[in-house]
Amino acid sequence: MIHTIKAGETLSQISRDYRIPLASILSANPGITPDMIYPGQSLVIPGFPDPDTLPYRLEVSVGSRWLRLWRNGVLQKQYPIAVGRMLHGTPLGSYIIINKAPNPGGPFGTMWMSLSKEHYGIHGTNDPSSIGQAVSRGCIRMYNEDVEELASIIPIGTPVTIHT
Repeated sequence: MIHTIKAGETLSQISRDYRIPLASILSANPGITPDMIYPGQSLVIPGFPDPDTLPYRLEVSVGSRWLRLWRNGVLQKQYPIAVGRMLHGTPLGSYIIINKAPNPGGPFGTMWMSLSKEHYGIHGTNDPSSIGQAVSRGCIRMYNEDVEELASIIPIGTPVTIHT
């Protein structure tokens, strides 16, 4: 998978975002100078498929509070979600799903799917009345049955685009 470096990113942060050891990223990118990365530079992230080879993608609207599942460019389903509250906004941008963890417990409901941004994910909830609200610490909350359904469909590496 190819990551395009954004302004302000460091290799250490990219390593944490993808949960890949820095040494693995450096090994997959011979010739890169860690202290001389720049916005727009391409970086190979080992262990993830090329998102262009996957049929699925997710689109999240923070303002409208929905998540859409697309397959080969055709809308499959739209789910209601909860998003980040003031001072803890849901991060806008392009990410991928990097892992799935069933039954994470607590406020995360019955499924957690990590985004390629440290500390953020798509997860269930132990408070279904929060769906449709701006109440999280930046994560995308779904009804447990919806996030379980979604997790059973999409593979690791699925692209996620979050916009206003």
